[in-house]
Amino acid sequence: MSALFHFALGTLFGWLLSRSGAADYDYIQAMFRFESFQLFGIIGTAVAVTAPGLYVLKRSHHTLLGRPLTVTPKPAHPGNVLGGALFGIGWSITGMCPGPILVNIGEGKPYALAALAGALAGTSLFAYGYRRFQTPLRLPELKLGTGDG
Repeated sequence: MSALFHFALGTLFGWLLSRSGAADYDYIQAMFRFESFQLFGIIGTAVAVTAPGLYVLKRSHHTLLGRPLTVTPKPAHPGNVLGGALFGIGWSITGMCPGPILVNIGEGKPYALAALAGALAGTSLFAYGYRRFQTPLRLPELKLGTGDG
């Protein structure tokens, strides 16, 4: 598929995040304070729509375009808990995860640049410190590259 198609798909996804409120700081904070369940509904709907499709794709062992598909389960280890906690804390504080950071930048919200800087700094720290934490947290060997896709 062409880069233009992927760009258009990403733009559509960003637009949907923006219009649904999933990239809005106030909506996200209301979700984390259990004051609004709108985003829980959006997330639940996404899971309910996506799960059956992924199930069918995994059982058929090929993509919709006929390419081979192999889904390998990721290993469970203590780093999953630590990484999930850090992700959740960052999401709660900034009101953004990686996709909405770009949506907020596109909407012209300057505070999203600070969130982007934090995400890039966190990614750099991860790359720098992975080997140091690999043995104590029993983390898997780090594979470099973008994968087969």
